[in-house]
Amino acid sequence: MTPTIVFDTYWRFAAERLAMYYRRLADPMGPCTADPILSGFRFTNTYRAADRVSQYLISEVQARADRSQDPREVFFRTILFKIFNRIETWEALEQRLGPLTWAKLDATALDQALENLRGRGKSIYSAAYIMPSPSYGRTRKHSNHIALLLQMMKDRLPDRIRQARSLRTVYELLLRYPGIGPFLAFQYTIDLNYSLILDFDETDLVVAGPGALDGISKCFSDIGRATPEDVIYRMTDRQESEFTRLGLRFAGLFGRPLQPIDCQNVFCEISKYARVAHPDIAGIANRTRIKQIYRPNHRPFPAPQFPSRWGLHVPSEHAGPRRPSCHEPLQPSFI
Repeated sequence: MTPTIVFDTYWRFAAERLAMYYRRLADPMGPCTADPILSGFRFTNTYRAADRVSQYLISEVQARADRSQDPREVFFRTILFKIFNRIETWEALEQRLGPLTWAKLDATALDQALENLRGRGKSIYSAAYIMPSPSYGRTRKHSNHIALLLQMMKDRLPDRIRQARSLRTVYELLLRYPGIGPFLAFQYTIDLNYSLILDFDETDLVVAGPGALDGISKCFSDIGRATPEDVIYRMTDRQESEFTRLGLRFAGLFGRPLQPIDCQNVFCEISKYARVAHPDIAGIANRTRIKQIYRPNHRPFPAPQFPSRWGLHVPSEHAGPRRPSCHEPLQPSFI
C-alpha cells in the first residue's frame, strides 16, 4: 500500500472534526475550528453515531422512554426513519399522524402525508444517500418505499433479524430487497445494531461505499492486493500509532476508538475535503467541488446518547472533565 499526502490529512481531519464536536457540546453557538474548509463546508462527524441524524435516531426514534421496545416496532421505526433519513420529515409525519407505530399504521394516511409535504415544496429525503426507488409499481418514489417497508414487515423480517447470528447475516437479509444495494444494506445494519434488538460488535462488518472508495483512492496511489475493506480494517488497527506519529491528540468518542464504520465514514469525508485541500489528487470519482455549504443549525444540542452496551461515560455539564470551549484559542488550519 502506497500512501499519498492525503493519508496524513485523513488523520488530521479525523482529529479536528472530533475536536469540533467537543467544542460544539461546550458552546453550540461559537466558532469551532480555524480550518477554513471545515468551517465553510458541511462534513459529518468523525464518529457516525455522534452525528446529528444518528443521535436523533438513537435517542428519539429508537430508545425514547415512551416508545415501545418490541423488536417489530423498533425495526419499523428505524427503517421508516432511515428511508428518508431526515429529521424534519419524521417530525412532520408525527405532527400530522401522531406517534408512528407498526401496530397502528395507516399506510394510506402515511403515503398522503408524504405527498402533502412534497406538494408544499418540502424535501422529504436527505441528500446524504442516493435512494433508488424500489420496484413496487407505484408512481411516487415514497409510495414504493412504503410498499418496501410493508413487504419487510409481511416477511417478518424483524423476527428473522433477531435470530441472526452475525452482522453479516443481518446485512444479507436486507440486501435481498429491491432498492437496497450493498452500501444501504450496510448502513441499515449498523443503524439496527444501535438499538436493543441487536447486540453485535461493530468490528464484525464493514462495506466501503462509493465515497469511501474515492477517499481510499486519494489516500493511496496503490493498495496492492488489498480490498477496500482490508484498507478500512488496517486504518482501524493503525489509528493509535498514526495519531501518535503525527502528534495529534485523539481521545476517541468518550474513550471509544474508531470502529471500521467510522474509518469508512472518514474516507467518505476525506473524499470531499481533499477536493479543496488537495485539488491535484483527483481520485476515481474525479469530482472537484464540495456541494454542501455549512449552515449553522440552531436546533437545541441534546446530551449525547449511545448504545448502553458500549459502556461510554458521557460527562454531564456539571461533572467530569471540562470540554474545550469554542471561545478558547483554536489551532490554526492543518492545511
